[in-house]
Amino acid sequence: MSEQPDIQAPQIDPEGVDPKVVEAMIVAGIPHCAALGVKVVAVSRKAVTLALPYNPDLVGDPVHGVLHGGVVTSLVDTVCGMAVFSAMAKLQAIATLDLRIDYLKPAVAQKELHATAECYKLTRSIAFVRARAYHPEAPDDLVANCVGAFMIGSSDKPPLPKGTKIPGGVA
Repeated sequence: MSEQPDIQAPQIDPEGVDPKVVEAMIVAGIPHCAALGVKVVAVSRKAVTLALPYNPDLVGDPVHGVLHGGVVTSLVDTVCGMAVFSAMAKLQAIATLDLRIDYLKPAVAQKELHATAECYKLTRSIAFVRARAYHPEAPDDLVANCVGAFMIGSSDKPPLPKGTKIPGGVA
């Protein structure tokens, strides 16, 4: 497993979730993202884009040069969750309730894969997201399309990188 990068823990804005907190969760707070090499491309209130660089260890079909489907699923689930965090007014724990992924074509293993998600509906207890996975040189030629639902408040403790300061204490 790779070492966690040395990043400064960001402050949480009480007026809303700071995109830097979301980025810190991806870079330092989710071990499987570190193991897969997931990189942050963009984080905003409207959408999150993550990238999965080429890694020969993630090839699922070496004969045809196809990325493993579980890696695509992990990237899509993560970007959806991060889109929920980015849309929330305050940071709360979430859990994936439903994730439907339509695989439209194989992800070429030798190319970077991007995934972009947006939270299009946020209620008190459920967030609804949509996402797409694609190779950045052909963003309209989708590898996968996704819709999902996430439970808000699934735990009393939000998933923050160690050392992130929150009002009233440290995570």
